[in-house]
Amino acid sequence: MAGKEAKSEYAQAGVDYTKIEPFKMAMVGAGKRTINFPNRRGVFIEPESLGAHGVVYRYHGAESHFWCQTQEGLGNKNWIAEWMYQHAGTGRTYYEGIGIDTALMAANDVICQGALPVIFTDEVAAGDSEWFMDEKRSRDLAESFYKACEMCGMALPAGESPALRYLIKAEPPVRSAPSLSGCVTGIIAPRERMVTGEKLAAGDRIIGATSSGLHANGISLVIKRALALKDAFLHALPNGRILGEEALIPTRSYVRLVEALQEKNIEIHSLLGGTGGGISKIAYAKTPFTYRISKWVDEIPPLFQFMREIGVGLEDCLTTFNWGIGFYVFVPEEEADRTIGTGKKAGYDLVDLGRVEDGERCVIFEPEGLTLPAIE
Repeated sequence: MAGKEAKSEYAQAGVDYTKIEPFKMAMVGAGKRTINFPNRRGVFIEPESLGAHGVVYRYHGAESHFWCQTQEGLGNKNWIAEWMYQHAGTGRTYYEGIGIDTALMAANDVICQGALPVIFTDEVAAGDSEWFMDEKRSRDLAESFYKACEMCGMALPAGESPALRYLIKAEPPVRSAPSLSGCVTGIIAPRERMVTGEKLAAGDRIIGATSSGLHANGISLVIKRALALKDAFLHALPNGRILGEEALIPTRSYVRLVEALQEKNIEIHSLLGGTGGGISKIAYAKTPFTYRISKWVDEIPPLFQFMREIGVGLEDCLTTFNWGIGFYVFVPEEEADRTIGTGKKAGYDLVDLGRVEDGERCVIFEPEGLTLPAIE
């Protein structure tokens, strides 16, 4: 009886494991289907370690290798999914791509070091136990995590789903929204494939891979502007989609792009995700280089165009959103054509954007006649 009373009091304090269980089971089921994904990279999970307080895995290949690991959070994107779930009236949870977004925040960072993802662990932390009870939303989120692992070649062997009543509180009108984050471990094999950016040099070409849209940066600005509209996220865009649907297009994975370049032994001087800082982030290296962008994508994603139409300044857009390029590859000039050809065969639209030059550390964005300072 005492044990039951203790459990009941803990549940009343905000942590009720019986309510969290549906989500845990959905995630366990999705995770089990991913276990063999990293095998093609020579990484194998020890089955006996599953369900313990961690996971054991090993590299079976013969190459000298490094491990790379990073942790990233999704930010506010799933707040839009929650808003749409409450207000769109379609029956959809709008979580079909949220797991992809969460996992790719870390996976697209790991590949910047030349590492290929093999292990992913997640954390879905909600402000109350009740959030986890929605079985349809749990299935949609778990399935989207599975899809992310499938496209990246990584396993999801473990995760965490705490109820944090005293830490997490959603901004109204959304009733409850979890904080999502994850850790990705990647392998660099052989070690010579490690990319540090030290080879970056004047004369290098800047090759851009197109984005799928918003990805997961600049979300707070989109939320602020959307809530000022009469229909908020239900506002119809010129392309026929509504604002909320356009904002929730999943992040694109660039894992296969980097993997394809490595398989062709293309000389890579630097890799960079088109994330926080927008186009200004190109000037990330502390070396005094000028990054001259002379060409851009033919079509700016509709959501970004709409932000301009409702009054967001051009420079703010360029330094907040990816503006149509989600990933950058810096290669010697003689490798530019081969890089673009290899990327296209792997399914990516690549653009030769410009070149690296000696000079002041900044980005010259010639398509709009702007000079953008480096983001420190």
